[in-house]
Order: sequence, then structure tokens, then C-alpha cells
Amino acid sequence: MKLKDKVCIVTGAASGIGNAIARRYAAEGAKVAIADINLEAAQKAVDDIAAAHGTAGLALAMDVTSEEQVNAGVQQVVDAWGTVDVLVSNAGIQIVNPIEQFAFADWKKMLAIHLDGAFLTSKAVIPHMYAQGSGTILFMGSVHSKEASKLKSAYVTAKHGLLGLSRTIAKEAGPKGVRTNVICPGFVRTPLVDKQIPEQAKELGISEDEVIKKVMLGQTVDGEFTTVDDIAEVALFFAAFPSNALTGQSLVASHGWYME
Repeated sequence: MKLKDKVCIVTGAASGIGNAIARRYAAEGAKVAIADINLEAAQKAVDDIAAAHGTAGLALAMDVTSEEQVNAGVQQVVDAWGTVDVLVSNAGIQIVNPIEQFAFADWKKMLAIHLDGAFLTSKAVIPHMYAQGSGTILFMGSVHSKEASKLKSAYVTAKHGLLGLSRTIAKEAGPKGVRTNVICPGFVRTPLVDKQIPEQAKELGISEDEVIKKVMLGQTVDGEFTTVDDIAEVALFFAAFPSNALTGQSLVASHGWYME
């Protein structure tokens, strides 16, 4: 097993990509803490994973924009299992609007969840990783870490920002055995993406089918959505990588939507 007895925290893991990563880690023997703003949903996810894989789990109530909740959640994991080996900062939301109609409150909310959340969770786990001389931090970026799309000013800005944060942590933490990388999915059919389809159709004046075929999948090589399991495999690859040879990097999994 690639992650046997490793202690992993995955934020926003009650559903979607985060849940798939938590399940994949558990299948590889990890102890997984599922941090989510919805504690009831997080506990259900922990119970489902335990039933499927027989691995230890913790449910954490965590608003990643709250330093108090982040610190308390990380401490709860350390109290239970002694350390943190892997952090996956995955919690995120989406709000779409033309920039002239984008509410400043929504802008701040988007940046807080994606960027403040990544910063606060990293800050909380790094001392524990330094103490043991090893650790992996993964940020959930996007193809929008590399490219822009209409209506997504805050999301694109936040996802670009994760690249800079990851690279800075890589340089600071590398000498102490801690590495960090960014996963950049293409369009994954999650509730977050489903919500965007009618919103973009309305704003762009096209049908929902056209949003899917032209906006979301038109630049892919095969017209296919990336799956949550695809991203979970990338997250496993990064978490199980044995050295700091792979740090400060980003990997795009998007059916060719973006190539580099």
C-alpha cells in the first residue's frame, strides 16, 4: 500500500473531488481526516470510507477561511494520530459573473476560500511536518491556474495565485523535507460544475448543451469530462512520490483542454 498509516487531511472532502481523493488514500492504507464546512456530511463520508476500506477516519468541522477552525481541526488530527503527513487543500466554490457585475463581496469570498484556505491550512500543518522532517502539501488548482475564461475573474485569479503560494512554500520548506505541488484539473462533472452550466448559458446567451460542448469540452481532444477518479490518481501520485525531486510543480489533467 502506497500510503500505509500516513496521516492525511483533505479539505472540502465530503463530496466531489475531495471525497474521491479521500477514498483513494484510504484504499492505499492512509488515515484520512475529512474536513468540511458540513460536519454531518463529513461524518457520513468517514463512515462510508471506513465501511469500504476498514481504515481510520476523522470528520472535522472546518471553515477554511477561519484560522481558529483550521488550527483546531489540525490539532484534533495531531492529538488523534500524532502528526500530519499529507495535506490536500481542496475546498472551493465557484461564482460566475462579468467583471463589471462581480460583487466585491463575492470577489473577497472566492479569494478567501481558495487562497486564504490554502494559506491557513498550510501554515497549520507545516510545523508538524517540519518536526518529522517530511510532508506533502497539495493544492487543488485548475486549468484556470494556467488559462483564463470569461465570467471567472475571481476564480482564475485565485487559481493562478495557488501556483505562487506552492512555489514559495516549496522553496521555504524543501530544506526541511516538505514538498508542495498543484493539481490542475480540467472540467470535472461535480455539483460545482453543474451549477455553472445554466449560469454560463444565461450570461453567454447560448444553450446549456452549447456550454458543455463548446465552452467546457470544446478544447479537449475527445469531448470528455475529466473524472474525480482521474484527479484522485494524480493526488495519489503526488502524495506517494518518494522525494523532493518533484516539488513546486503543477500537473494538468484535462483531456488536453490545456497543454504545456
